[in-house]
Amino acid sequence: MKKERKAGVLCHISSLPGKYGIGSLGKTAYAFARMLAKSGVRAWQILPPVQTGYGDSPYSSVSCYSGNPYFIDLELLAKDKLLEKKELEKVRANYRAGEVDYGALYEERYSTLRKAFSRFAFDSEKFRAFVKSGRAEDYALFMTAKTVFGGSFPDWEDGIKHRDADALEKLRTDYHEEYLFWQFLQYEFWTQWDALHEECKRLGVSLVGDLPLYVAYDSADVWAHPELFKLDKDLKLTKVAGVPPDYFSEDGQLWGNPVYDWKAHGSTHFKWWTERLTFALSCFDFVRIDHFRGIDRYYEVDAGEKTAKSGTWCDGPKEKLFERLGEDKSRIIAEDLGVIDDGVKTLLSKLGFPGMKVLLFAFNDDPENPFLPKNIKKNSVCYTGTHDNDTVKGYVDSLSAEEFYLLRSRVAMALAEQGISFRLKNAKKFPEAFIRLALRSEARLSVVPVQDLLGLGNEARMNFPGKQEGNWKFRLDKLPSHRAMARLHKMIKMYRR
Repeated sequence: MKKERKAGVLCHISSLPGKYGIGSLGKTAYAFARMLAKSGVRAWQILPPVQTGYGDSPYSSVSCYSGNPYFIDLELLAKDKLLEKKELEKVRANYRAGEVDYGALYEERYSTLRKAFSRFAFDSEKFRAFVKSGRAEDYALFMTAKTVFGGSFPDWEDGIKHRDADALEKLRTDYHEEYLFWQFLQYEFWTQWDALHEECKRLGVSLVGDLPLYVAYDSADVWAHPELFKLDKDLKLTKVAGVPPDYFSEDGQLWGNPVYDWKAHGSTHFKWWTERLTFALSCFDFVRIDHFRGIDRYYEVDAGEKTAKSGTWCDGPKEKLFERLGEDKSRIIAEDLGVIDDGVKTLLSKLGFPGMKVLLFAFNDDPENPFLPKNIKKNSVCYTGTHDNDTVKGYVDSLSAEEFYLLRSRVAMALAEQGISFRLKNAKKFPEAFIRLALRSEARLSVVPVQDLLGLGNEARMNFPGKQEGNWKFRLDKLPSHRAMARLHKMIKMYRR
């Protein structure tokens, strides 16, 4: 990460406002990028922009190389004469401002995109080159097989399940139009994405992406490379990922993702991982690796267990995973939250990756708390909160009177220690206090979730870890006001970012 101090805003594409039910890569995204640049914000962080599956989580995708078809901007398709005005109006009539309705999107959006595909000149030179590149090949075959056979890949007929070359060619030939449809979706997504990325570069706004450590079991990633995961001969799970029991959960957390066979990865010099990281770094200017501690040591549980109590800690690949990445390593951020032991600290030190400091974790009774503003070092990224936290206002509103007054005294002390003159009159003032502390910190990058920028409460929370439903729905009704952005701009200048 470059040494100048920068300010960033966290806002996922899905959370952008617009007319068609979910944020997109269209004109509102461009307007948001211009708004950031004008306000002195030099980094726009998003969550993984991948196609989501059951549960709508961007951390569980059908392919780590995919782009989310929901983010394809319909008006840009209309500009290319792939959709008609009356079709846009029909889609628009189905949605109102407010939360993302994934059920309604699933029912409508793919049928709309199929209409666009029916008018697409898929013999064009650019599209043919995209297909020939193989960039979306495993994804397109996987989604075609999903359409034809349904269910999960371990239950498909043997030829497709085990990727017999003749069976795959027959699938591609017999269902060629379906195969081309999924290629088309990725072509349109990445065409729009690349254009937005170029505009952000022109504006001087870096895109910060997010890379989940694990992939979903029922995904093109596992289907295409079963030898790299702990599966049996029938491609069923033998081990799954999770975390052991702790203060928050007496049973631990059973995530269910397949765990990597790191010995198999090592025998290929981590080719799959190097390609995955290289691809992510081509899409973003910086990449945050989620659950980074799993690269040092990870926790695995026998498949079929009901809880995570009886799991085992195993060694991960450590610094070997990044040996072939070269100078690109300087663009990686490590999500080092949770229970971090000396092994993770040593690995971070060897690699030089900046870790994360979250102010919502700072104000307990420990004066050595590494998240306290006075303890934050330069080689880190400071956040007021993350997508897994409540908003600052939501958190403050949840406190008892006694807890509130204790927090206020601790935050006031931190403000004084940092030389910040700011009065905490009431709960509404806390988001700005946290933003000031983040921007004033020594961290090279300070990131503010858009919810905290706007002082929103619990209703704007993005994710509730451990809760299966109701997540990832937050969406802005409109872009942040000029007043809100001017206030942020003033703070960015004040704290020399």
